[in-house]
Amino acid sequence: MNYGLQLYSVRDVTGTDIEKAIREVAAMGYSYVEFAGFGGKSAKEIRSYLDTYGIEISGTHSGVGELEEKNIDATLEYHTTIGNKNFIIPGASLGTRAELEKFYEIIEKAQPKLKDAGIALHYHNHSHEFIPTAEGYLIHDELQKHTNLLFEIDTFWAFNAGLDPVELLKKLKDRVKVIHLKDGKIDTHEGRSLGLGDAPVKAVREYAIDNGLTMVVESESLSPDGLSEVRRCIDFLKALDKEENR
Repeated sequence: MNYGLQLYSVRDVTGTDIEKAIREVAAMGYSYVEFAGFGGKSAKEIRSYLDTYGIEISGTHSGVGELEEKNIDATLEYHTTIGNKNFIIPGASLGTRAELEKFYEIIEKAQPKLKDAGIALHYHNHSHEFIPTAEGYLIHDELQKHTNLLFEIDTFWAFNAGLDPVELLKKLKDRVKVIHLKDGKIDTHEGRSLGLGDAPVKAVREYAIDNGLTMVVESESLSPDGLSEVRRCIDFLKALDKEENR
């Protein structure tokens, strides 16, 4: 199996040495990385790190502000240079109808330009998108109804909101191409390494394999540090792979 890593998981390294983070996770056996910022590096530098360490880019977490008309040309140039095909909005303030309408306006203008560049646009959830806002709507439902966005489902945050993540993936079907394979504790709402929390990680992984979804690991607790945590995650996944190949 091929697994990716959301580099936010090693933010204690990427903040000062993003090249080291890419080198280390590639050596662990991750096949691709999903960026959460670029550590102040140019697009050519990021591309060189990926090429040097033989790891692919599966996507980026990049703010919706980068899609505004004043920023879109620079955004497209950067993302095409690094070879990104999946621009993933990592969340946005959408708790009012006015905020939703502004969001729709930005993405409706940006999506055709992204498409022309071969880049798909996704939205990544936390838990609150599945919980009613003060105005009484579910953010995720509104995005499903009023946009043609793809959805990167963070399976722990969906679970944390009281959903069965596998059933959610089935419901969204072809609107999901990439998931966050993630674990955590339901009582404290905190992330954990894969296999050390309450989320149905094995069931999610099986569904993702059966349906050809890109699996990106995210682990948030930096225990005792990011590299140690993501090594536990890939070791957990390799053990499952080995068990299934007996």
